[in-house]
Amino acid sequence: MTNEYAAPHTPRLEWTKSSPAVYKAMVQLDRAAREGVDPVLLELVKIRASQLNHCAYCLDMHTKDALAAGETVQRIVQLSAWEESRHFYTEREIAAIELTEAVTVLTDGFVPDEVYGRAAKVFDETELARLIAAINVINAWNRFAVTTRMVPGAYEAGTFNH
Repeated sequence: MTNEYAAPHTPRLEWTKSSPAVYKAMVQLDRAAREGVDPVLLELVKIRASQLNHCAYCLDMHTKDALAAGETVQRIVQLSAWEESRHFYTEREIAAIELTEAVTVLTDGFVPDEVYGRAAKVFDETELARLIAAINVINAWNRFAVTTRMVPGAYEAGTFNH
């Protein structure tokens, strides 16, 4: 029996180099969306969306950034089962996580009024607009990373805090 890890997959495309204008626009959008949003809450949102989108590259990045921002391993691990471990999260965090799931998985074709309403109760309009933007931005990043098969593992915390 061997203890060697499997070889990493090969990326399909280095999209940031092939389309630098799109990458720069994404960085600007990301920067605008994160303005005024609690960094720990933001990382929870990014991790949850990345879990739902099966984006290993973004999971690697955002778990490292969350730990660097003061998040605990326990809360990161529990995030995939947050509904059963609600007691690990604040009311605002639960509302943000729930909204993240609704925006990320649009299989019903809309974000339920109840989910939006719970978020609107704990975030003011500016905060809510930024949160919605941040959720949409991480979903876009996930889709770029998954489609081009970006390789997880080498990211160092804080490298891309745009």
